[in-house]
Amino acid sequence: MPKNKTVLLVANGDLRITANQNCWSKQDEMEQELARVLKSLGGNLKRAHKYDPELKHGFISSQRQGMDVFAKIDRQAPLIIAEAVWQYSHHLLHGLISHEGPILTVANWSGTWPGLVGMLNLNGSLTKAGVKYSTLWSEDFSTDKRFQKKLKKWLETGSVSHPTAHVKKYKSKGTPARLKKVAEKIATDLDRNKAIMGVFDEFCMGMYNATIPDELLFQTGVYKEQLSQSALYAEMQTVTKAEADEVYKFIVKKGFNFHFGRNGMNSLTKAQVIEQCKMYVAACRIGDTYSCDALGIQYQQGLKDLCPASDLVEGMLNSTDRPPVKNAKGEVILKGETYPHFNEVDECCGLDALMTKRIHTALKQPAETTLHDLRWGDWDKSGTTDEYVWVFLISGSAPIEHHIGGWKGSHGYRQPAMYFPQGGSTLQGIAKPGEIVWSRIFIEDGKLKIDLGRAKVITLPKEETQRRLDETTPQWPIMHAVTYGVSRDQMMARHQANHINVAYAKSAKEADNCLYAKAELAKKMGMEVALCGTNAIGKKL
Repeated sequence: MPKNKTVLLVANGDLRITANQNCWSKQDEMEQELARVLKSLGGNLKRAHKYDPELKHGFISSQRQGMDVFAKIDRQAPLIIAEAVWQYSHHLLHGLISHEGPILTVANWSGTWPGLVGMLNLNGSLTKAGVKYSTLWSEDFSTDKRFQKKLKKWLETGSVSHPTAHVKKYKSKGTPARLKKVAEKIATDLDRNKAIMGVFDEFCMGMYNATIPDELLFQTGVYKEQLSQSALYAEMQTVTKAEADEVYKFIVKKGFNFHFGRNGMNSLTKAQVIEQCKMYVAACRIGDTYSCDALGIQYQQGLKDLCPASDLVEGMLNSTDRPPVKNAKGEVILKGETYPHFNEVDECCGLDALMTKRIHTALKQPAETTLHDLRWGDWDKSGTTDEYVWVFLISGSAPIEHHIGGWKGSHGYRQPAMYFPQGGSTLQGIAKPGEIVWSRIFIEDGKLKIDLGRAKVITLPKEETQRRLDETTPQWPIMHAVTYGVSRDQMMARHQANHINVAYAKSAKEADNCLYAKAELAKKMGMEVALCGTNAIGKKL
């Protein structure tokens, strides 16, 4: 290896200038630390694009800017994409597809600065696009010997990998006949009668990994109804204030805790919530009009400039105990059922949620499901457990059934103004203890694949929970998850998305049954299925 081998660095960011400006100082700090470590290993880190003094950040913030940057990059050069923040993968996906030299994605390990969330999304996007890459992460580049050893290997060879012995290809042989029959019945119904995912504008926040090509989806028996956010907004205008008030009264009567303030610029107001109630009614009615089995609202771009955030809406849709909405015939839409919603129109999560509802309903298990960001993780500081505890966190779409205390234990806070100028309530709560199935559908080698695993949700003391919330986004719902037989680094090495789907079961045994039935269903729907880790008693899945 030549001395002082030059490695180019690219830093991808958000589309929103406020996010890029607020996060730049941490990104700059991370890059300097990475440069020092790389230099000690015989490398020289050079930025491929400059800091912009007018914009006050050094991120790539649009697809065109990314194209201009990559047009000047030597395609043979070793390249690091360093992320301390959320990023829009399509800003640089084009350049990475064309790049011929070794590619390394690197993320910090922080709840406050979610580089690992951004990196996981980019990794999933690269996997879907068929781009070869390596990936690394660390809490502290300067002291983490494992990180440094692997970085040195990448610098010398252009490649680094991680062990994934926890992953095993699913085989139907050990699945009980009763569960196979459940899967067979659902698969047959999907094949004959089909199902529809209502998609309110695809491709949220650059998440290339979150869109399923139609030709891959067709084999599952599920099809898309391509809807428009403008249609959702237009439908909101037809919802009367009296109808919105009925939804609001339902929420308040259930004991939900709204945290209102006077200034809507940085506080939650009742007017914002009433708008969200209108969106909830509008979403249900549009979904009913097109007979959609699941709905996905894009959530970030477009609507955020017109109306409050959709999170409270999404959480209610994912709940069984939700405000009733009538259609034009006077019938309550999906009475007593969830209306599965996939946050940020992540179609992989939408397909998963649709499958989960049918499997869990057939097995008489809780049908409520949500996605979370694989936001962060840490060892427990309270002494409650010596197990590694993940922070699963999402912007508010978790159902109230997942929370300790249900409606009464859940809270509505204003969405951070940095992301949502029009505000809107979250549906915040602390996930209740219990057994869950986690999963992720992704695309690799032109195929639909799914990883399934088991975990438990634990309760941590108030102080430890608050520490974790303060490290992340305290307005959002949180889940303290311990994955069975899957370590932190194993999860990071394998997981192909920023999102992870979760659903509860009534017991460990019943959760195992849900997992195997879902694996069988996925296989019958044409997916390549892998089981990850162990069950609750340590037996390999």
